[in-house]
Amino acid sequence: MNGVIAGISYRALLGRRRVWLLVLLPLVLLGLAVLLRWIGEAGEQAAVTLMQTFAIGTMLPLLGLIAGTGVIAPEIEDGTVVHLLSKPISRPVIARTKFVVAASLLALFGAVPTFAASYLLVGSESGIAYGFAAGALVGGVAYAAVFMLLGSITRHAVTIGIAYALVWEGVVGNFVPGARRFSIQQWAQTVADQVSSSAFLSTGITIGFAAVALLVVTVGAVVWAGHRLRGFSLTGDE
Repeated sequence: MNGVIAGISYRALLGRRRVWLLVLLPLVLLGLAVLLRWIGEAGEQAAVTLMQTFAIGTMLPLLGLIAGTGVIAPEIEDGTVVHLLSKPISRPVIARTKFVVAASLLALFGAVPTFAASYLLVGSESGIAYGFAAGALVGGVAYAAVFMLLGSITRHAVTIGIAYALVWEGVVGNFVPGARRFSIQQWAQTVADQVSSSAFLSTGITIGFAAVALLVVTVGAVVWAGHRLRGFSLTGDE
C-alpha cells in the first residue's frame, strides 16, 4: 500500500457528494429496522428478509458501486490520473491501495450497519447478525474489487455497474437457479447462512464454492486493475 495515495483517495471519496450516498443507504437500513421493531414485527423471518432484500440485495452492491468506481473512475475522467501515474509508484501498488480504501469503506458503511440493524431486530438470536455482517463484509470486499476494475476499464462504469447490480444481481441472480452460482450477492448470503443457524435462511450454493469464488473474483479483479493501469499512457489515452 501507499499511504499518500490512500489519503488522497479517502479525501476524494469522503469529501464529495458520494459520501452522502454512503451514509444515506445505511441510515435507510437502520430506519427500516427501527420501524419493524416499533410496529412489533421484529423477528427472525423479518430480519432475514430485510437483510437479504435490502442490506445484501440492494445496499451492498450500490455501496460497492459508489466506493469501487469512486476511487479510480473520477481520476481517469478528469485526467488527474496522469499526474498519479507519473510518480515512481508501481501500478499494482496503486490498484491495491485504492482497493483497500474502497473495501474499508464497504466494511464501515456496509458490514457495520448490517450488523447493527440485524442485532436491533433479533439480538444474537441464531447468529443472524453475525452471519449477515460476515456476508456483507466479504461481499462488500468483492464488490469493491469488481467495481474498481470496472472503473479502470470504462468511462461508463457507473451506468454498467447499475445495470449489473439491477439486472444480473437483482433479477437474474435471484430468479435463475443456474445464474446464482455467479452472483456476488448469492455468495455473500451463503457466507451468512454458514454462520447463522436460522431456519429462515438457506441458499443452494455450497460454502466451498462461494469462498473460492469470492477469493478468485476479488484477487483477479485487483490484479487485472493493476495490469490495466500499467497499460494506461501518461497522455491519458487508452
